Amino acid sequence: MKKIKVGVIGCGSIARRRHLIEYEANEQVEIIAVCDIKAERAAESANKYAAKAFTDYKELLRLAEIDAVSICLPNYLHAPVSIDALMAGKHVLCEKPMATSEEEAKAMIEAAKMSGKKLMIAHNQRFVSSHHKAKELIDSGKLGKIYSFKTTFGHPGPEAWSIDGAGSWFFNKEQAFIGAMGDLGVHKADLMRYLLGEFTEVGAFIETNAKENTEVDDNAVYILRTSSGIIGTLAASWSYVTGGDNSTVIYGEKGVLRLEADPVYSLIEEYRTGETVHHKLDKIQTNEEGGNTTTHVIDHFIECIINDKEPLITGEEGMKSLQIVLAALESNETKQIISLKQGAEVI
Repeated sequence: MKKIKVGVIGCGSIARRRHLIEYEANEQVEIIAVCDIKAERAAESANKYAAKAFTDYKELLRLAEIDAVSICLPNYLHAPVSIDALMAGKHVLCEKPMATSEEEAKAMIEAAKMSGKKLMIAHNQRFVSSHHKAKELIDSGKLGKIYSFKTTFGHPGPEAWSIDGAGSWFFNKEQAFIGAMGDLGVHKADLMRYLLGEFTEVGAFIETNAKENTEVDDNAVYILRTSSGIIGTLAASWSYVTGGDNSTVIYGEKGVLRLEADPVYSLIEEYRTGETVHHKLDKIQTNEEGGNTTTHVIDHFIECIINDKEPLITGEEGMKSLQIVLAALESNETKQIISLKQGAEVI
């Protein structure tokens, strides 16, 4: 079978610790080229994966043999580079958040339609074993009516993760647009939509109270409601100084699901009858030592290209999750509850 030839644009931490590693592990992929504005970073990754090195992404896109690209760049570049790649005839896997505005997201979706190429957003929470199992349990009706939830994604911040440390673009508002909300919160917005359906109202408190010399958010708490009346909270933080928390709790009529909330069991079912079921599943991906396993994002992207399938997280799906973050920003600024139907029309 012909291998899918890929290029990776941006050779920072997400490319090095996720995309390049997972592309190399996929037997149906050949890494052809990498690009970074810092020539030494491009050269380092190129040497490691026997690829061509570029400092101008447009030169990489001119390579006719490349079938697909990963966009691993600062947030403000996601939309323009993705659009250029799509219009150059490449399938695109774009890191989250997919864009910095709804207008940009719509332009990306339109470019994918015009080009006939796949656009997938790299939300990995849907591929986590405990989350997949939880959706099965919720959809089966075993929990009965779902009442509420709480979900959080936090860690000490990008300083140790980012290749540029404390000087990273993550802390530059012009390049990042949003902080912990874009880095972590949009992942959980996507997860909760996957588990519970679409949200219709958003309220939020957003602060920069843990990091210095930055204007991007480092702590945010959302209150969310679905059309069916499920209410809950979502927290995104760069201030969990003792380590990461990527847990979710779902409260239902007949029981409670605890996801990634126990060090041993990835999913715990607790029922009002007293029954408890413990699931020891594949560990969730983390940035801690030894926490880098497969996210399944790359494998799914490649499978969709080979089999001409629609990705699980399309541009439209990515935009709906982004809209929750944008509505949270609006809520914080206006001190009002924002209706997603009114504040950000979902197409």
